[in-house]
Amino acid sequence: MASSRNFSVGIDIGSYNVKVIVAEQDSKNDQHGVRILGSSIVESRGIRHGFVINQEEAVKSVKTAVLAAEKASGVSIKRAYASVGGVGLSAIISYGNVVVTKADSEITDLDMRRAIEESEKELPNSYIQNRKIIHTLPLEYKVDGKRVLGKPLGLKGMRLEVKVLYITCLAHHLSDLLSVFDEADIEVQDVIAAPISSSIATLTKTQKIAGCVITNIGSETTSIMVFENNIPVSMEVFQIGSNDITNDIALGLKISLEDAELVKLGQGKATDYSRRKLDEIIIARLSDIFDLIEDHLRKIDRSGLLPAGIILTGGGSGIPNIEELAKLALRLPSKQARLKLEGNTKGILNDFEWTVAYGLILANLTPNDTDGLGSGGIKTIKTIGQKFIKWLGQFLP
Repeated sequence: MASSRNFSVGIDIGSYNVKVIVAEQDSKNDQHGVRILGSSIVESRGIRHGFVINQEEAVKSVKTAVLAAEKASGVSIKRAYASVGGVGLSAIISYGNVVVTKADSEITDLDMRRAIEESEKELPNSYIQNRKIIHTLPLEYKVDGKRVLGKPLGLKGMRLEVKVLYITCLAHHLSDLLSVFDEADIEVQDVIAAPISSSIATLTKTQKIAGCVITNIGSETTSIMVFENNIPVSMEVFQIGSNDITNDIALGLKISLEDAELVKLGQGKATDYSRRKLDEIIIARLSDIFDLIEDHLRKIDRSGLLPAGIILTGGGSGIPNIEELAKLALRLPSKQARLKLEGNTKGILNDFEWTVAYGLILANLTPNDTDGLGSGGIKTIKTIGQKFIKWLGQFLP
């Protein structure tokens, strides 16, 4: 591997398959400055709902995917950025406040850091005791009770308050996932929550400022992340995915799971079943998913109030007419995410399935010019002692 070339590897371990992308920086690419060198996708074994149930099988899946990606890219893979998703992910909001330390009442980096640390201390023990913090995202600051537009650094006041969104993962799920990489001889450079990774690959700054919800319909789970004013304000994971639709089709039409999967994606033959019955089955299950999303948006007072609408990603977003169904169910603009990939894209057939893996690449190769906690209050998971992720600076208020 030539030392002058800046390579990056992203590994997305899902319940249905493992995806690996190898890329390098490329100034000739106007889209992201990234060129894909190779990729691979293999069946995922030993993973259920995003967590490891059979470590040996999971390790084999990762090794197989890595070997295939090495062959496709000509790059030896020893390190990678990894996503974490599934039912183990969760988000919670907490608040912290401190007295400003300087005698002249000027707010410093230290005050911002102390306020965030206080918000972490306020996390309920019943919630955090079996969890690890992956991302710390400050949503809003107040100085002497008045909301600040942007960062409060340099302002003057007696008391600083902060509102923080914490994205966490069940500790044992994360530990098991890291062990899989360790046994596969892959050094994890950083762990990134799958909804954040997907948003990096698909959302524009305009969409994030206006307000939108990115929705990843995976095989066994559906995750959403809501953005407003260019920051993520909420995240949720639901235990329902596109496999539930496949299973319903197989039962309803009395066909095999393999045929049901093809029929779901509009690739099956329409001779042996009622098209009307198929539509009823798909609409019923998609309605369940969109009802869960609508309930969450109503809970955070964003129902029907996100001008940039819903952006659909993941394998389940390939279902025919899903955009129209989402638009009707949520009363929001709806579109399927598409990636503009450059380089060796052989094997990447449906780019909307690759948003998480591609986002991992962009997180490394296209960082924002921020300085970690001092300028952003963002940290990665503490237990593996990784560096602060600079690109999360884009989420700051």
